[in-house]
Amino acid sequence: MSCESSHTRDHHHDIPAPPEDGWRNSGVQVIPADSLDTNTAQTPGMNRAAAINLARAGAQKLWAGTVTIHADAKTGAHHHGHLESIIYVLKGRARMQWGNNLEFMAEAGPGDFIFVPPYVPHQEINALKDEDLECVLVRSDGEAIAVNLPDVEPVEKPETVRWIDPTHKNLP
Repeated sequence: MSCESSHTRDHHHDIPAPPEDGWRNSGVQVIPADSLDTNTAQTPGMNRAAAINLARAGAQKLWAGTVTIHADAKTGAHHHGHLESIIYVLKGRARMQWGNNLEFMAEAGPGDFIFVPPYVPHQEINALKDEDLECVLVRSDGEAIAVNLPDVEPVEKPETVRWIDPTHKNLP
């Protein structure tokens, strides 16, 4: 069975000519862990560090980096404008609250993915009192947008929401 998709097999796209450097410096880029840039949009309670964005790697449609929330800490309420965000939990336990008053809640652990649609007010909480929460973060544009929402009043007891795969609703 071939891993080649029908898209690549059946369609012929015009491939641009290689750049003058033959892709040497404008092709694949490996960004070392010790060179992440903390000069990016921040939200109180977390530390973001950019690995890949327009300025650092020429990425036009993605922003990628790391986020750390210290033990027993939480962010302020915020959203990311028109951007979609994907969070992959490496270590710790994330408690996400979202909604106009952060009235919904779900938790994620190592290996879990979190999807945050555009404009959704949300808050990340480290659910552990003795371990940092470490995640990889990817956004749908090369710009960093964080709109802090200091006036959001969270509800006292948010409703727990479980994810149901819309493509497999009938499976256990």
